[in-house]
Amino acid sequence: MKNALLVAGREMGSYTRSLLGWAIAAAALLIEGVWFSAMGLSGTRMSADVLREFFNGASGVTMIVAVLMSIPLLAGERERGTLVLLNTAPIRDVEIVIGKYLAAFAMIALITVLSVYMPLLVFVNGKVSVGHVVVGYTGILMLGSAALAIGMFTSSLSKSQVMAAILGGVVLAVMVTLWLLAKVADPPVSAFLSGLALHHQRQFPFMTGVLKLENVVYYVAVTFFFLLAATKTLEARRWR
Repeated sequence: MKNALLVAGREMGSYTRSLLGWAIAAAALLIEGVWFSAMGLSGTRMSADVLREFFNGASGVTMIVAVLMSIPLLAGERERGTLVLLNTAPIRDVEIVIGKYLAAFAMIALITVLSVYMPLLVFVNGKVSVGHVVVGYTGILMLGSAALAIGMFTSSLSKSQVMAAILGGVVLAVMVTLWLLAKVADPPVSAFLSGLALHHQRQFPFMTGVLKLENVVYYVAVTFFFLLAATKTLEARRWR
């Protein structure tokens, strides 16, 4: 774990020194702000409806941010030739993956925290439950965690950042749109596909302020699976 934290610290330093990292954060907050304003000013609406729509838009932005943050983590190291240095260092592949994941997730969490003022504005002219806000942001962070893990896996497969971006976008799009395939499939396949979908029925309860253990377990499982896959990919490349 000590080595993983060292890697995380190194990555956090790269993010804070990089203009790209702050540009992604600024763009994400701008888009979320515009979305929130559009939802809040589009006629008379219930506070809960405004929050639900805000979390819906914020969840989409978070997935995109997660993929963008994950692109340089492994594919970027390979492009620069620095991944070889990590592989020859006295550090395990799992520590590399966990360290880089923690750093990127910290940036996602920072962006998420900086957007908290938006739903809090609902308190000014509306009635909203604090629990609704907390649960909504919990869902966004868990979705971001899963999307980040998916991005790290595709980054571990790719030799270039462009390929990592394309592959990450494709895998994420498939995971998100599985519920559409579920609509045209027959039971029990439809239930299986719907249960695997990354957003839709998994994220909707969070948006409405409902915390379901099964959805928490799902996002934790997806995160674990793809981080494990990224680790195994690095191990296979090390001995190739």
